[in-house]
Amino acid sequence: MTMVESLQKAIEYMEAHLLDDITIKDIAEQAHLSPYHFQRIFVILTDTTVGEYLRRRRLTKAAHELCNSRTKIIDLAFKYGYQTPESFFKAFRRQHGLTPSEARKGLGNLQSYNRLVIQVNLKGVEPMNYQLIEREAFQVVGVKERFSCDGDIGPSQDIGHFWTKVGQDGTIKRLLDLNNGQISGLIGATVDYSKEDNEIEYWVGTEYKGNTPDGLSSYELPAEKWVIFEVVGPVADVVPEIWKRIYSEWFPSNDYEHSGGPSLEVYKSPDPTSSSAKTEIWVPVK
Repeated sequence: MTMVESLQKAIEYMEAHLLDDITIKDIAEQAHLSPYHFQRIFVILTDTTVGEYLRRRRLTKAAHELCNSRTKIIDLAFKYGYQTPESFFKAFRRQHGLTPSEARKGLGNLQSYNRLVIQVNLKGVEPMNYQLIEREAFQVVGVKERFSCDGDIGPSQDIGHFWTKVGQDGTIKRLLDLNNGQISGLIGATVDYSKEDNEIEYWVGTEYKGNTPDGLSSYELPAEKWVIFEVVGPVADVVPEIWKRIYSEWFPSNDYEHSGGPSLEVYKSPDPTSSSAKTEIWVPVK
């Protein structure tokens, strides 16, 4: 089953259980992914979170039922997962721009979000430059923290704060001074996921040959075949875009699957906001 097929199966599950109290764990299991990786790939491909997709679809269904039945508004609120009529009114107005009462009277236009179908682009207009390499196991040294995957967007904001922290306390400079491996620059990677705690272990590190320096941790990446994509431009702009193209264009067009190991984001420039900043995405494949 391809990645896109797995995600589509998860979407079908969400659609079939829109009125149920389903969790991100329930949904991710349909795609055979951890909740963290499912949320991450879902956002990459759809530009929306799982929670926001469910909210939009439920409120679309609620609006349809509101206009085509005599069901009381308070009953609709509870049916579509809202604990109070007030919370339903607020969410309904935010999406549709009018209150449930106004919608029932036909006093405005409704905002409809249709069932999601993930499509892939097998003939990308822009070429994707990449290289395939095979490497023996190598060591990354750095610092790590565990982050909760609960919530709509998972640990993304916490990871951003983590990068700010290691930049301010001198860790980044120390790692760059230690860098002596094939990969030059800083590495960001999720190397572990705990199903029991729904947490990830995220690392900021660098490739290093030698004994683990005091105050740092080490992680050995196994021997892998890697596909490497290089992008140039502000990290916040180009990295999300290349991830989207990797999953929507490159994987469907090539006879490779993600091996399941950690993917690496390699930051090679001192200023990640620069238009000339270079970043590499290392994806382990089989």
